[in-house]
Amino acid sequence: MNILEAKKIHKSYGNKFNKQEVLKGLDISIQEGEFVSIMGASGSGKTTLLNVLSSIDKVSNGTITIDGKEISGMKEKNLAEFRKNHLGFIFQEYNLLDTLTVKENILLPLSITKTPNNEAAQKFDSVAKELGIYEVKDKYPNEISGGQKQRTSAARAFIHDPSIIFADEPTGALDSKSASDLLNKLSEMNKKRKATIIMVTHDPVAASYCSRVIFIKDGQIYTQLNKGLESRQTFFKDIMKTQGVLGGVQNEH
Repeated sequence: MNILEAKKIHKSYGNKFNKQEVLKGLDISIQEGEFVSIMGASGSGKTTLLNVLSSIDKVSNGTITIDGKEISGMKEKNLAEFRKNHLGFIFQEYNLLDTLTVKENILLPLSITKTPNNEAAQKFDSVAKELGIYEVKDKYPNEISGGQKQRTSAARAFIHDPSIIFADEPTGALDSKSASDLLNKLSEMNKKRKATIIMVTHDPVAASYCSRVIFIKDGQIYTQLNKGLESRQTFFKDIMKTQGVLGGVQNEH
């Protein structure tokens, strides 16, 4: 079953005298439980695509449906409510609140939805243990490592069981060991929780943890790779080859 359907997605910036078209009629569908990576050279439109799919930005034309609800035409109030209940976010720079402990940061989405305390406590214990950060639950963000911060961010994204988790360069600020720790955890949670994850990355190593990679070029889908039964190492080589063919460096969008 498709959890996300985007049809004829266009996104432009500027005005009629000076218009820049970043997305040019994309069609994309994501199945429930998929772990999908979006890749492309700088300026290809991959970040813009993630922003419109995740409701951070609005499309210029086209429709986006998540979990059977069309979000592209929603009023801001309804969209905020939908985002709160159905979407999770993992950002490159963690976006944690320094004045809250790890536990308090993770529980934020549940406090917004007024989840009962006993249910919130159970969900916290489960997600914090899965992501290996239960032991640092009472520490503040400035007292933990970058890898622990990003796993805290991931726990916050998972805790309310959203329909989709959007991850924007989640390993971008991490060293290779912390990055592989995070990606292994995301991969485990994708399988265990049947969580749908859409990740933008420029890193072929990160993309090799996914089940499918969508390559964007000049605001359109260039090609896709499916992992299938391939090993992660073989899939990594396939991604590298495709990335080499894509090439090109422009301004980031």
